[in-house]
Amino acid sequence: MDRMTVAVRSSSCGLPSVSFSEAYLTSPLKVCTRIATTTTTTTTGGSRAVQQPQQQQSVHTSLLLLQRGGQRLNQHARRRGRGSSVSVSVFAKQAAVAPPAAVETTGPKEQYDCVVVGGGISGLCTAQALATRHGVAVSNVLVTEARERVGGNITTVEGNGYLWEEGPNSFQPNDSMLSMVVDSGLKEELVLGDPDAPRFVLWGGRLRPVPAGPADLPFFDLLSIVGKLRAGFGAMGFKAPAPGHEESVEEFVRRNLGDEVFERLIEPFCSGVYAGDPAKLSMKAAFGKVWRLEDIGGSVIGGTIKLLQERKKNPPPPRDTRLPKPKGQTVGSFQKGLITLPKAIAANLGDKVRVNWKLTAIQKAGGGGYTLTYETPEGTITVGTKALVLTVPSYVASDILQPLSQGAADALSKFYYPPVAAVTISFPLSAIREDRLVGGELKGFGQLHPRSQGVQTLGTIYSSSLFPGRAPEKRVLLLNYIGGAQFPSIVTMKEEEIVRIVDRDVRTMLVKPDAPPPQVVGVRVWPRAIPQFTIGHLELLEDARKGLEESGLEGVFLGGNYVVGVALGRCVEGAYESAQVISDYITRVPAS
Repeated sequence: MDRMTVAVRSSSCGLPSVSFSEAYLTSPLKVCTRIATTTTTTTTGGSRAVQQPQQQQSVHTSLLLLQRGGQRLNQHARRRGRGSSVSVSVFAKQAAVAPPAAVETTGPKEQYDCVVVGGGISGLCTAQALATRHGVAVSNVLVTEARERVGGNITTVEGNGYLWEEGPNSFQPNDSMLSMVVDSGLKEELVLGDPDAPRFVLWGGRLRPVPAGPADLPFFDLLSIVGKLRAGFGAMGFKAPAPGHEESVEEFVRRNLGDEVFERLIEPFCSGVYAGDPAKLSMKAAFGKVWRLEDIGGSVIGGTIKLLQERKKNPPPPRDTRLPKPKGQTVGSFQKGLITLPKAIAANLGDKVRVNWKLTAIQKAGGGGYTLTYETPEGTITVGTKALVLTVPSYVASDILQPLSQGAADALSKFYYPPVAAVTISFPLSAIREDRLVGGELKGFGQLHPRSQGVQTLGTIYSSSLFPGRAPEKRVLLLNYIGGAQFPSIVTMKEEEIVRIVDRDVRTMLVKPDAPPPQVVGVRVWPRAIPQFTIGHLELLEDARKGLEESGLEGVFLGGNYVVGVALGRCVEGAYESAQVISDYITRVPAS
């Protein structure tokens, strides 16, 4: 590989998931429903579209996923050793868009309606949602971040003609996200991927396209005819009944849609979105909207029909006319990367955002509400608040709450965040296999790799094809995710080993075997990346909330991706939902 130095950065903070999920595939569960409904058309003459699963705002991706606001960097994050076996390149990295330093003030204790702890995307969006939609009820909000910048794990980097992401890679442009974009003044900065760009899954040594729409279903070869029929009949209800226990994703999909759908679509999708093990992920917690279809309608198609009937009876409110209208299944970012959004929100909030503020104590105030103590560059500062929202990772929230609620702290400490590495490499266009080029260019969103196919990389996003301005001319930029719940030893590996595995894997299906070594643009290892929505997740979350209630911590709320879902778009939806709950609470609280 090119002789340059590679900067590998380790962080104890989690990764906003979206990475793979939002940048990559149309939801495989949606695809499966299309398969099912297309099969149904041949027997019933009708078809229905399934609503997109709750946690996958995508498609996709990224693996990586995701989001965590206000997490504290591990002061002992390891720097990788550099061995002589692999010479990699290095770019002097600098933030593509440096988030604005928030105002840090001293003085007497200030009183707020709401304090949001965590300046990641969940915390910032919660504060902006309060300001734009609930400004009368909640007029005085503060966001505090322990690190030196806002944005959480959104990490956009620029150097030597490249612009790349080391956290989440993109988002699904749902209406909540688009509202946040417009309210942040970023409508003109928004960039959307080509909705017609193909997505691929590695199977049988070949990259096979995932169907982009119903018209593709009869012709795509990722599933056999038998597999398509099994999915179709299962979706119609010809399947085993639901068991009396909480099902894993694997159990649910194999029972409803068959083995092929699970092994060739859903298993790689789970790896891409959660970096997780589908045998342990909870269907109800991770993909609640799809789980609910069977619950309300007896089958995937039956539930879809019921939802359509309900929507007809109770249509949603008119769409905001300010919002852009994305075409097809696509993903979004900004001209200068994802960091553009937290930067803009922080600028809008102004001195309501404080960085380098580490929360050290929470005390109940005598007249109601809470007194918060912070260590800041200016010394110890206390503030008062009626409501407190913790949008930090669950393990950080556990530490914060331990003195006040042992029950909540214990529950929050049990969520698992596996490690994931984001490896960004570049090849000359001439290094890409001829059969992967269309009109002399690499086209597509990216590719996912089932664990059964003999590669360790979870998936690869075609960064330079997805959005403009990501790489120099005639260079291909590839963002690769590796690690996860089924490969946790990634956290102990040296950078050269990680890069070597990724390089080896992409040469089996995308890059020519005799291509020159890649330029290593960026390597970041996230020791705690994406929260796993495993079986029992919803019960743990309820235990945490119950612990808060039993400890008399009224007005303390939990937020972030472990609460609402790992996709970036879902985190923004969750921020609007949290803002409504907070506003309702503040309205009920007597004026102090």
